Amino acid sequence: MTVIGKDRPGLVELVAGIVASEGGNWLESRMCRLGGEFAGILRIEVAPEKQEALLQALRALEARGLNITVKPDEAAAGGGPRHFATLEIIGQDRPGIVREISSALARQGVNVEELNTECDSAPMTGETLFKARAKLMIPESCNVAALRGELELIAGNLLVDVSFAEVETAL
Repeated sequence: MTVIGKDRPGLVELVAGIVASEGGNWLESRMCRLGGEFAGILRIEVAPEKQEALLQALRALEARGLNITVKPDEAAAGGGPRHFATLEIIGQDRPGIVREISSALARQGVNVEELNTECDSAPMTGETLFKARAKLMIPESCNVAALRGELELIAGNLLVDVSFAEVETAL
């Protein structure tokens, strides 16, 4: 499910309380505050006979300013063996960094599992630095050497540092 609303103390507790009171089990989540808004995506498990009561309780949160979308889990897509990598980017902020990098990843069939970005002041100059960290799922069909080459070319064109590292296990 997704949860979006104006940030305020107690939002996570509010959702967690409803999940628990309706017999649900909180499996995993990613949540954050961004620009005064709270956004979260989470997976829960609930017995089939309790699903409707949980959905009604969650829908009632809309009156309290939360937008909630609930969808059933979908089976993971096949496609053969995969491996994982991390990608880090840092450089002077400019439009197009995410577009260029994500286009290179998409051309190679790489899935962005998680992406965190921020802009911050550089320590000495005060210039705005763009920083990104991504967790990637690399399909077996990906030509990793070609991907590295394309990322290096983009890094040079955008004047950013790009670090790409394959990892042994799932992130």
